[in-house]
Amino acid sequence: MSNPNVGRAGVDPVGVDPVGVGGVGVDPVGVGGVGFGRLGLGTANLGSMYVEMTDATAHEILQAAWDAGVRYFDTAPHYGLGLSERRLGAFLATKPRGEYLVSTKVGRLLRPNPEGVGAFDMENSFMVPSDLKRVWDASANGIRRSVDESLERMGLDRFDVLFLHDPERYDLAQGINEGIPALAALREEGLVDAIGVGSMTTEALLASVNTGLIDLLMIAGRFTLAEQPALADVIPACRAGGVGIVNASVFNSGLLATDNPGANDRYEYGQVPAELLARVQQIAAVCNDFGVSLPSAALQYTLRDESVRTVVVGGSRPEQIGQNVSRINAEIPEALWDRLTEKGLLPA
Repeated sequence: MSNPNVGRAGVDPVGVDPVGVGGVGVDPVGVGGVGFGRLGLGTANLGSMYVEMTDATAHEILQAAWDAGVRYFDTAPHYGLGLSERRLGAFLATKPRGEYLVSTKVGRLLRPNPEGVGAFDMENSFMVPSDLKRVWDASANGIRRSVDESLERMGLDRFDVLFLHDPERYDLAQGINEGIPALAALREEGLVDAIGVGSMTTEALLASVNTGLIDLLMIAGRFTLAEQPALADVIPACRAGGVGIVNASVFNSGLLATDNPGANDRYEYGQVPAELLARVQQIAAVCNDFGVSLPSAALQYTLRDESVRTVVVGGSRPEQIGQNVSRINAEIPEALWDRLTEKGLLPA
C-alpha cells in the first residue's frame, strides 16, 4: 500500500510533546508541523452530551486544556447538532492558527427538523433542541457540503484533519467507495492535510485502511486496556500501510475511568458484560499492587504501540483536564505491563 501523504501525519522520534516531555511513547510531528501531543481533547461533551452545558463551562474546559498544553481538538457536526463545533470554533478564534490542530467529521449533514421544534435530542444523547436533524450523506457532494458548513459554524478557513464518521452505521460500501475517495480529493486539492475514518467496528476500520488512501484511523473503543479486538487485523494493517492511529474511547465509556470499576459503570453506553468486568477488576488489582491508577494505565497502554499518534479523551469539567494530563504523564513501571501479560490480562 502506498500513500504519499503518510509523512504529514508521521512520527518524529525527536519531536517535542506539547503536553509534556516525560512519560510514554513517541512524540509525534502531527500534521503540518504541529504536534498532536500524547493527549488530545474530544469535544462531544461540549455539545451538551447527556446533560446541558453552559457556554461558560465549555470555554473553561477548553481553556484548561490549552493551559495544560493540549493542542489537538476533535469535534463533529453530530456532537450537539453543531453546538460542539460552534463552541470550539469560538474558542479557537482567540488562539494563533498555527499553534493547534483541529479535526472534524463528515458523513452527517444537519438539516431543518420542523417536527423536532420544542423537543430535545436525547434520543442521540444530547441535551440540545432538536430543531435540526442528521441526514446521512457520504457522497462527494455531501462531503463537500459538510466541510463547508462545518467551516462556517467554526469560523475557520480550513481543517487539519477530516474523518469519515461511523460509515458502518448507514452504508459502509458507500463510505468506502465514495466517501474516502472524496476525502482524498480534498486532500489532493490542498484543502486538508490528512484524512481518515472514525469507527467503533473493526470491519469498517480494516476496510478503510485497505483502501490505501487514508492517513489516520480514529479507533473508538476497540483498542483499550480492557479489550483489544483491533490488534488482530486493524493495527497490523496500519503498521504495514503507515497509517497513524488516533485512539478514542480508551476508558470504554467509563469502565476504566475509576480505580474501582463496578457493574454500574457505563460501558459502550450500556451494561458491562460480566466476563469483561471480571477481567477489568483483575487489571485494577494489578495496578493497585504497583501503586498505579487504573485510569493512568488506560491512558498510557495504547501509546506503547508505535502506530498510535495520540489518545483523545473528553471532559465535562475543567478539573478533569488537568487530572488526565497528570495521568498520562504518571510514571508506570515496565513490570506492571509484564505482570498483566503474564496473567493473561493483556496480549503478549
